[in-house]
Amino acid sequence: MDPTISVSKGCFVYKNGATRAGKKAAGKRKRPAPGSSSLLSQDVVQQPFYAEYRNAWNQVNDHIADLQQRSYARTLEQLVDFVVDQGLCTTMDEVLPTAALLTGINQPDHLSQFTALTQRLHAQRAARVCVLQSRDCATLKAAVESLVFGLVEDDAEAENVDEEDEDVAERDRKRLRRSQCTMKQLKSWYSNNFDSERKRRQLVVILPDFECFGASVLQDLILILSAHCGTLPFVLVLGVATAMTAVHGTLPYHVSSKIRLRVFQTQAAPMGLNEVLDRVLLSPKYAFHLSGKTFKFLTHIFLYYDFSIHGFIQGFKYCLMEHFFGGNAYALCTDYSKALGRIKQLTHEDMETIRRLPSFRPYVEQINDCKRIIAVLTDDEYLKKKLPQLLRDCLLHFLLFRSSLEFLTELVGDLPRCPLGKLRRELYVNCLNRPTITTPEYKECLQMLSFLSKDEFVAKANRCLDRTEQFLAEEIAPLELGEACIAVMRPQLETIRQSVADVVRATMATITTTSPDEARPATDHLTQVASRQELKEQLLQRSKEDKHRHQLNTPTTQFARAVQKTLHLIETLFVQDHLRPLQDAPPIHELFVFSDIATVRRNIIGAPRAALHTALNNPHFYMQCKCCELQDQSQLVGTLPDLSVVYKLHLECGRMINLFDWLQAFRSVVSGSDNEDAAQEQIDPQIQARFTRAVAELQFLGYIKMSKRKTDHATRLTW
Repeated sequence: MDPTISVSKGCFVYKNGATRAGKKAAGKRKRPAPGSSSLLSQDVVQQPFYAEYRNAWNQVNDHIADLQQRSYARTLEQLVDFVVDQGLCTTMDEVLPTAALLTGINQPDHLSQFTALTQRLHAQRAARVCVLQSRDCATLKAAVESLVFGLVEDDAEAENVDEEDEDVAERDRKRLRRSQCTMKQLKSWYSNNFDSERKRRQLVVILPDFECFGASVLQDLILILSAHCGTLPFVLVLGVATAMTAVHGTLPYHVSSKIRLRVFQTQAAPMGLNEVLDRVLLSPKYAFHLSGKTFKFLTHIFLYYDFSIHGFIQGFKYCLMEHFFGGNAYALCTDYSKALGRIKQLTHEDMETIRRLPSFRPYVEQINDCKRIIAVLTDDEYLKKKLPQLLRDCLLHFLLFRSSLEFLTELVGDLPRCPLGKLRRELYVNCLNRPTITTPEYKECLQMLSFLSKDEFVAKANRCLDRTEQFLAEEIAPLELGEACIAVMRPQLETIRQSVADVVRATMATITTTSPDEARPATDHLTQVASRQELKEQLLQRSKEDKHRHQLNTPTTQFARAVQKTLHLIETLFVQDHLRPLQDAPPIHELFVFSDIATVRRNIIGAPRAALHTALNNPHFYMQCKCCELQDQSQLVGTLPDLSVVYKLHLECGRMINLFDWLQAFRSVVSGSDNEDAAQEQIDPQIQARFTRAVAELQFLGYIKMSKRKTDHATRLTW
């Protein structure tokens, strides 16, 4: 048996005298073209759905990158100015300039900020930068070596150098060994390369994960840097994930007195996510949408698991990929003009994909002509003629939905307790998941709005109208179907504006007129009864009706009637007509909305225990080899891996497992001998070694542990 084959020991190092030449060769290796892919075949890459997927993802990714770059810009400019200003300071005191950047709790998400800071410092040729990770600084010696090596070997400034000059510099450069990386060597290197004031550059040391550093290592490192800052222009940048109390608690007075600290604040992760959602993922310029449940699922992962904006974006990318890889029919999820051009390219299989959409059946059922029904179901050319109108209806519906959502967000976003939600993403989820007008939260919002004073109600209604008008002008108007959307929204907005004007003109005069139903005596609603039980039921029903009429709060003043009329118009024109749930959306809306939350949950949130059980109980599921193929998952064959055999045998045992019985069962499965004579024979050492290794691997995976009470037994840990 090969001594390096093992499951529980996965790393074997052989010192074969390898040099860094391999790294140099790897650096010159040609990168693949941006449009190429090593995972997908050319047949897939050339399909219309893949081209549309790449186009949609590139647009969204560029938009997000630009948004994040602008959100980082202010903080990065302040940091760069801080570093540059330290170069102008010529004091010789042993005080280390230090910047504390409050990054938030998700450190991997904020590494991009430190990368952008490094690139900006290199672009201005203002500093040499070294990023120290806590995993590389377990001891002070390792920290100093990593610091010196990182500053001396910081080659990012030479990105714009020609390839020939780069090769010459690579030959002339003498790389340092780790044992040579000392502060004395750093002083010598700095004096040789930056001896004049014109060439003088700061030495920036970045600690992106401040809380992960050992306290003693961090304190000694800061003292060393402060002791040399008179001759070496060090600037320390701390990435603080929690709060400044972590810095004050880690650094005692004799260390904190050696630094000159300045605090910089970055954007909080929830605010960054809301900005990405509002300006990118909920933007009307993109045809692709997430269903309410999928959208809520991704935001819950962010809010309750990792606070990672990058993780949310990758989850969105997976949904986008899963949506478009459904076939070429989903290539219609694009701009209206491009979708019209792709209709002619659809094949019979693509048309059948459209016919199998859940919303296509109601569309067929509402057709009254039998010939048209047959043509829609059988004639591809006839359906292709109907697709432009269906696509237009879907795209226009989502534009109207987004515009009405803007109005509703401004209307109910600042109400007490925010029954429908405070943020736009919360209202988006609520409106897509269920009919909004039937929810108790919506009725509560209407009740709160009816309690507002005249000035408050008029001011809020005008803000909603102005915000919607602004949204139509800035976001909807530049789009292809923007004019059609504005043609629908403008008359409705004008109707509501006139109703608001009626509220302004209304007075608090009492209205004495009553409706015929209210004027009718209660006894008129009672029918002939044959028993006391029937009379009781009718009286209970009457009391419920009176209670319901009282809850409706029938307006008794002109102002109250005008307010109720305005709210009724908002409900009818916007909430009921445009903010419909997904099940009431136009036909073939599935081409534009991804709603397969089960696939997303299965692939984004892993289930390691279920995956381990599947791998050990049925190895053929992953290995796809003929020797592991089973007719029944409970079947035991000798061709299975030893670990799988031991695992399946341990499932048949109770809490305590006798190792000798376990070994006998393992031998009978592996050797295929079930008779009693075989049990009396001496066990083959090779089989015993295989069993011992499999049991050790099972213990390493956490399924068993050795018993201390019974040395010849193992304790089962999972059920």
